[in-house]
Amino acid sequence: MKKLRILLADDHTVLRDGLRALVNVQADMEVVGEADNGRTAWQKAKELRPDVVVMDVSMPDLNGVQATEKLRIDCPEVKVLALTAYKDKGYLDQLLKVGASGYVLKLSAADELIKAIRIVAVGDIYLDAEMTDRVTDSYVRSQFLRGVTRQKDLSDREEGVLRLIAQGYSNKEIAAKLSISVKTVESHKTNLMEKLELRSRTEIVRYAVRQGWLQDT
Repeated sequence: MKKLRILLADDHTVLRDGLRALVNVQADMEVVGEADNGRTAWQKAKELRPDVVVMDVSMPDLNGVQATEKLRIDCPEVKVLALTAYKDKGYLDQLLKVGASGYVLKLSAADELIKAIRIVAVGDIYLDAEMTDRVTDSYVRSQFLRGVTRQKDLSDREEGVLRLIAQGYSNKEIAAKLSISVKTVESHKTNLMEKLELRSRTEIVRYAVRQGWLQDT
């Protein structure tokens, strides 16, 4: 299994040590580099091309916003997940404007950070639950709402089918598991994809990740 490659950027050594241990214990990710200031984070990201940079907002030389802006220009494929102690809406709006894919508070649980890394790695946006109502910029809010909170009511059966699709089961296998016909599975699949505006199996998997359904147990 190809692991997610993570770059850690924080000027506190103790915190970086903890983050490194947390990330490296995950089966699907590894730390490939570290930085103790924004400029080094930007330079190492250009060199290493990680999948995700976990970026402290407050760092010397370049702060998290400045480093994110430079990184997104030079390495648009690299995702940035901001990690901070600040519940400041100004920082949040700035980071999302310059291209950060997520914002997690340092006080959040460890599994929340791991969940956020997985979500931004597949191209989605993640905001700490405490920060959602602090998105004030109208453009940023519209993008966030479009990308993260889009959800319509699914029936229990539709959700069950969706979960199994995301886990990689074929229509025939899902039919056997749920004791329904393949035609019924296909019908549920069509309905749930229409409700959620999903166009492919990849988008179904991304949706499932966003809901936390595919986290390691």
